Amino acid sequence: MKKFPVHRAFTLLEPGPVVLVTTAGDSRPNIMTLSWTMVLDFTPRFAFMTGMWNFSCRSLLSTRECVIAVPAVELAETTVRIGSCSGAGISKFEKFGLTPLEASTVKAPLIAECYANIECRVVDHIERHNIFVLDAVEVWIDEKRKSPRFFHAVGDGRFIVDGKKINHREIMIEKLPAGV
Repeated sequence: MKKFPVHRAFTLLEPGPVVLVTTAGDSRPNIMTLSWTMVLDFTPRFAFMTGMWNFSCRSLLSTRECVIAVPAVELAETTVRIGSCSGAGISKFEKFGLTPLEASTVKAPLIAECYANIECRVVDHIERHNIFVLDAVEVWIDEKRKSPRFFHAVGDGRFIVDGKKINHREIMIEKLPAGV
């Protein structure tokens, strides 16, 4: 073993896929890119962190709802570019040529070009860390895409793309809750 810089430990604990989060504040819908999300238990409950520096944060605090959109690898460059600019003065949907679709239970739009869209309501905000805890209320997937590949942030400008999936479900099946 070789020592690794402790300040770069985060690059070893890659989270879930990079996602786009849409909000619908007072002025217009917005999109932000997030590379830190977390699944909480086997329920449709999720968490992510953002801060007051982010234009979408104010919308999350006031509307308490959003859509988590999961882009496939084909949208990787666009997704990174979305996260590299502020929606304070521009419409990111227009700037990046994305199609907003009406959601069924929240005001924030779905993104047509994404593989999946999860309509969510904020159930908790842990202010000290700006962590938002959300419950999924509706989920949409693009059935035409049979094997989408997602991308994950390493945390330093590099990304990992999903590869071959392996299935060890039979090993875990006894420990999974019913219905999973």
